[in-house]
Amino acid sequence: MPVTSYGKLPRFPPPRSIAMNQPVPTATSPANAQQRYEVRRADLPLSCPQPSMALWNSHPRVYLPIEADGGTSQCPYCGATYVLVD
Repeated sequence: MPVTSYGKLPRFPPPRSIAMNQPVPTATSPANAQQRYEVRRADLPLSCPQPSMALWNSHPRVYLPIEADGGTSQCPYCGATYVLVD
């Protein structure tokens, strides 16, 4: 049987960088800053907060069925109203 050295810890490879040097995308607008938003069909599927909004200080993302609701939908969390304009 091999003799084990109990005074030393096993050597592990050095930790790898986990993409810490890559820029983190930032939101282009604050979340839930307005009460009424106009959206286009190109923005569908519609979610609140929208992908361009900051999520860190907002409610969980919820998808809104704006087409099924006749072109207007309201977020159940923040009450923001979304209107389909095209």
